Amino acid sequence: MNILIANDDGVFAPGIQALAQALKPLGRVVVVAPESERSGFSSALTLDRPLRPIPIAQDVWAVNGTPADCVYLSMNGLFDFEFDLVVSGINSGANLGDDVLYSGTVGAAFEGRLMKQPAIAVSLAGSNVRSYEHADDYAVAAQWVHDFIARGLPQLPPRHILNINIPDVPELMGEKITYQGLRAQSKPITSHVDPRGRQVYWIGLAGEAVTDPKRTPSHAQSDFFAVANGYVSITPIQMDATNYAILEDLQKSLS
Repeated sequence: MNILIANDDGVFAPGIQALAQALKPLGRVVVVAPESERSGFSSALTLDRPLRPIPIAQDVWAVNGTPADCVYLSMNGLFDFEFDLVVSGINSGANLGDDVLYSGTVGAAFEGRLMKQPAIAVSLAGSNVRSYEHADDYAVAAQWVHDFIARGLPQLPPRHILNINIPDVPELMGEKITYQGLRAQSKPITSHVDPRGRQVYWIGLAGEAVTDPKRTPSHAQSDFFAVANGYVSITPIQMDATNYAILEDLQKSLS
């Protein structure tokens, strides 16, 4: 099996190093990742300048672009062989609920959605993951990903991926198939004056998880619920964002 690994934390991030090491027993592992952090880039592609993939070690490449760029290049001519699976991560921090709209980790996985096997995005969900500096901090999550792939990935419809969030807990409680939760409105922006007297702004933190009984499936829990209770959250998400349930009513209202 040829496995492509990408991320949005950068090619030197400890999460991607731990993941690559854990997956090597499953086949050839090739890392193609941004040369520096590209969080929040979603599925953006670089169209205004050329991309420059640079080999920095055996089967490890750094790219001056976005997470999606890395997967796009890898699947469209950078290599003379095809990949069987795309794994994006392990991200430093959760990608839950509305986070998937912005996530470069999820964006990279979506770029691999045409794989014969489902592409997966993996994040480590915990309050202190941003301070983790070593691959060992991601060892438990990386081993879980190895075991999940080794026992056989589930079959998904075309253009779907799995968004996986692994809680940062001493012992995992198991895993749950979940639906994408909701967040409250983001916190307000904060403004400051920099040392040169210019006004600058910081984007506010993400909002808290909220419950919407009208959209909650009776047979499943949200990704927020699973992670908060020590379970690995596995959410199937898709490229097609059309709301088919309202197509007919919308057509009637515009006629």
